[in-house]
Amino acid sequence: MSNDFNEDVPWDACLANTLPGKMVLVGLAYFDGGAEEPFEQQQLFGRVVNADVREGILLSLEGQRAGEQFHLPPDTRSFRKAKPGEYRLRATGEVVVSPDFTVTFSIQKQAKTPHDN
Repeated sequence: MSNDFNEDVPWDACLANTLPGKMVLVGLAYFDGGAEEPFEQQQLFGRVVNADVREGILLSLEGQRAGEQFHLPPDTRSFRKAKPGEYRLRATGEVVVSPDFTVTFSIQKQAKTPHDN
């Protein structure tokens, strides 16, 4: 697997096939429409249960969120092989040791339309 980002193809089937059982550290940044700075950030981690082009990537979370599941979108473009070492989650202080992958997603709120009132 390379760390080349392919903007045109959101699903890499070869990579997706390797994901089940892998530990993934996830960073999520939430933005208001048009904002440059996120209004919220989250970090979580867990093992991939399933990776499906239609259903997305299902994680079984670990640490303080053990027992929860979390769905990522069916988009493998920002998956990166993690460098060995310790990764400390800012909000909880939890330490993840040598995850297999890191992934980040930016989530932007849709702008309100006149019909939203």
